[in-house]
Amino acid sequence: MKADLLLAPWIRRFLLEYLLKERNLSVNTQRSYRDTMILLLQFIAGDLKKQPGELAVADLTEERLQAFLSFIEQKRNCSVRTRNQRLCAIHSLARFIEWHSPEHVVWATQVRAVPMKKGTQDLIPYLEKSEMDALLEIPNSDSLLDRRDRALLLFLYNSGCRADEAAQLRISDLDLQRQAGTSLSIGRILGKGRKVRQVPLWPKTVEELRARIGDRGGEERVFLNRRGEPMTRFGIYSVVKRHAASLAKRQTSVSQKRVSPHTVRHTAATHLLRAGAISIPSALGLATFRSTQPTFTPRWISKRRPKRWGYARLFRSRARPKPTPTSLRSLRSSEQYYVAFIPSKEPK
Repeated sequence: MKADLLLAPWIRRFLLEYLLKERNLSVNTQRSYRDTMILLLQFIAGDLKKQPGELAVADLTEERLQAFLSFIEQKRNCSVRTRNQRLCAIHSLARFIEWHSPEHVVWATQVRAVPMKKGTQDLIPYLEKSEMDALLEIPNSDSLLDRRDRALLLFLYNSGCRADEAAQLRISDLDLQRQAGTSLSIGRILGKGRKVRQVPLWPKTVEELRARIGDRGGEERVFLNRRGEPMTRFGIYSVVKRHAASLAKRQTSVSQKRVSPHTVRHTAATHLLRAGAISIPSALGLATFRSTQPTFTPRWISKRRPKRWGYARLFRSRARPKPTPTSLRSLRSSEQYYVAFIPSKEPK
């Protein structure tokens, strides 16, 4: 069989040429696409009783793709979001083959015709201020692991960063002022899409981080495991879950919530929102305010009042909008978006 008709060479080109050289996507995105291709090859090879290297492009039919997606949901117990993520990677593969092999245009059109699946989007839980303070007090011993966990939890809450962002944090990314009161200490975080943001650090956070850093070099990771190796996002997840389980035994309200590093991130955003922070997306690396809507509903202000109360279309304006009634607080973010926070209840 010709190489152009086999599926494996196309997958290799897709992973090495398109994702790595042409798009230069992040390592996590490359791994996600790679894992999708591994699952897809294993499923089709098992269905056809062939070796993965013997599979043809035509073996990936629309019906077989639907069966693969059902396998993802039912056998592997994945969510609809994960199912759509796998399908998005396969759509990208079909589009890549279509552009480089015109004879597969019909095949690619059939594969890309498989639609995304709609699913429910649950609200992310968050911790109240008293619950978050209690969580920070759980690792209260002077052991090295508890001191590391205390610094980790405090940094997650202070910066609102993701677990992977905290795992990739290097000592050189921290600008910790040596003398108290001289100037603000800053943490540099590399987020999704290689977007870099800077977050101010509290004096307590600076104190804990300074104790963790010591005299280590600037290229070393800030948070290390018990073997002295850099922590992964899975290790950070287990640390948060372990201390949250200890807190759940003391407070019943926490036992009813699913606490994870993303919950701490959502807690930081919610507390900033309640405090009236003006630049939450740029501070936390958020795309929208939709994930920070437990108490307030964001509404985009334009010169004309939106017809619907609630979310209106996001716009970019060069001129500052006209003042609105005093009941609304006009805020300006660093991205030149204008937003006001209003109660979730509809006005009379």
